[in-house]
Amino acid sequence: MAAAYDRAITVFSPDGHLFQVEYALEAVKKGSAALAIRGNDCIVIGVEKKSTAALQEARTVRKVVKLNQNMCLAFAGLNADARVLVNKAREECQSYQLTMEDEPSVEHVARYIARVQQQYTQRGGRRPFGIATLICGFNKDKSPHIYQTMPSGTYSEWKADAIGRNSKSLREFIEKNRKEDELDEKHCVNLAVSALLEIVESGSKNIEVAVLRAGQPMRLIENDTINALCTEITAEKEKVAAANVGRDVNEQESRRIVDE
Repeated sequence: MAAAYDRAITVFSPDGHLFQVEYALEAVKKGSAALAIRGNDCIVIGVEKKSTAALQEARTVRKVVKLNQNMCLAFAGLNADARVLVNKAREECQSYQLTMEDEPSVEHVARYIARVQQQYTQRGGRRPFGIATLICGFNKDKSPHIYQTMPSGTYSEWKADAIGRNSKSLREFIEKNRKEDELDEKHCVNLAVSALLEIVESGSKNIEVAVLRAGQPMRLIENDTINALCTEITAEKEKVAAANVGRDVNEQESRRIVDE
């Protein structure tokens, strides 16, 4: 049935679906993962970084991009679509500041990006953007905010969120380990790296972490720091696993003694 209704973006299926939008959502699910965690005075962004070719300039492949002085964007999905949407968002930030003489709020930019994405779901001769975005930044009062937009044109605010490959597992991990009373930069960075280690294949080589603070440029965590953090987290996991195995052995031994 899908083949009869997926040739035009403006045609609904009998079940009320727009298949082109659902195909765009599938492109997001297959994209490399990205997550963002809101701290008390910072936002930590972590992305799954694909390995670059030996002759390729790594600086030209970015999953976290800057929109203005207080805002950045992480995405999952098609890189070419992201480039077009990021350029539109940057133009909107500049236009708003030129007109209003003040930087736009994070919600304003998220609403603008969602509106552009929605427009591409209802007109012929174009297709939906095959990306989801996490817009992270600070408002004029220096309060941190994270917004998610989807190819369908919806947007919502989150305390922490993940998009892309294995986003459900990442979100569940963050929800389980996030501590409301310990939302400093160190905890948020540890949580982001720990979550990404659950899904990446090559450990720290495929992890990139950035920290955003009000009034400061986005700061990328150095590779050596991420390597040390991954080693520490892995050692802690092995220690916990060994302790659990020892406890299980003791419990089995206790049951055997009781049975005898």
